[in-house]
Amino acid sequence: MTVLYIGNHTSSSKGYAAMARQIIKNGGNTFAFFTRNPRGGKAKAIDETDIQNFLVLAQENHFGKIVAHAPYTLNACATKEELRTFARETFADDLRRMEYTPGNYYNFHPGSHVGQGSEIGIQKIAEILNDVLTEEQTTTVLLETMSGKGTEVGRNFEELRKILNLVEKKSKMVICLDTCHVWDGGYDI
Repeated sequence: MTVLYIGNHTSSSKGYAAMARQIIKNGGNTFAFFTRNPRGGKAKAIDETDIQNFLVLAQENHFGKIVAHAPYTLNACATKEELRTFARETFADDLRRMEYTPGNYYNFHPGSHVGQGSEIGIQKIAEILNDVLTEEQTTTVLLETMSGKGTEVGRNFEELRKILNLVEKKSKMVICLDTCHVWDGGYDI
């Protein structure tokens, strides 16, 4: 029997259990959410009671994996070191927080090389991934396809492959195929 998981992006402002209740009301059994404001900043404190309530709802309603999305401001290949530090610290914090809901997904945009060239951008992205991925984590990190506008890295499958080739803990990584991005990037899907 094939199970179809249906959901949508939902607000995390009221916590995990509220997200689950909203998706159940919508007729879904999974959802995506931002780990913090999409433009960056601090994440809300973890409420373990809220998470336990969510885990019960998810089990009772046969939820599939949920997808946490990193803030758009996370740029692992930025030229400015303070932006890379923000990316590294946010990425690591989000992965620690994801372990409260084990076995799910964390999606991120690879970033923009901002004039350094894609090869340097690819190396910098892999460096941060190698810094933050742990053997113990149960979260799978999704490297999202991009359209390649401006200086975006991940504009084609070759760039994504180069990133994955440099990642040491390959078993913690997969590709998220954003059909809108790949279409916009020139793939005739």
